[in-house]
Parts: sequence; structure tokens; C-alpha cells
Amino acid sequence: QVQPVESGGGLVQAGGSLRVSCAASAFTLDHFDMGWFRQAPGKEREGVACISISDGSTYYAHSVKGRFTITRDNANNTVYLQMDSLKPEDTARYYCAAVRATGYVFCDPTVVASWGQGTQVTVSS
Repeated sequence: QVQPVESGGGLVQAGGSLRVSCAASAFTLDHFDMGWFRQAPGKEREGVACISISDGSTYYAHSVKGRFTITRDNANNTVYLQMDSLKPEDTARYYCAAVRATGYVFCDPTVVASWGQGTQVTVSS
């Protein structure tokens, strides 16, 4: 199992959009749910969005529902997080992760099998 690798973070103004990408191995995408987590300074890491391996069902944190979209492209071994209508409170380091599949989408750091190194997203007001 190869560690996921994130890309695409950066600085954006409030109200703008950003897409972050996660390159993962074919094995990872075939055996794990995938998720995006974030951690802001002084805060715990939280699940932002996760997608199921089995049926593509998704979970979104309440704070991002309707603004963020997670997709997985198994043909290209990539998972995306499209972030629209960004707010300053979305500022954090975003981590891609392979999540142990449990039959339903459980987007929690305690069930992560493998973490990426993270990519910084900063939203200016």
C-alpha cells in the first residue's frame, strides 16, 4: 500500500474555489474508502468528505455540505475534492486518506489506514 499524495492546495480569496487532488495506488482505491480530512492550528483533525469503495456513497461534514464535492476516478487512481464558496474558516491543512471500509461511510480519523502528507489551503477574507 503506497501512501496517498496530495496536490493542488494554495491561497484563495473567500468565495473562491479550489480543487485538491490525491494520487493513490490502484490497490488502495480497490480496497479502501477514500477521504479528505483537515486540521487547523489548535484544532483536532476532522473528516471533511469521504466516498465509499462499494457504491460511491458519500459523507460530508455539516460545515461543508453543499459547498464541497468528493469524487474518485479509479481509472486514473485519483480522488478529488472540489471546494466552492470557500470561507476563511476552511483554512487548514488538508489530508487525503485511505479509510477502512466498514460497509457504510465512516469518515473518522480513527479508521484511517494510511495518511498523505497533506496540502495547505488558506482562504483569505
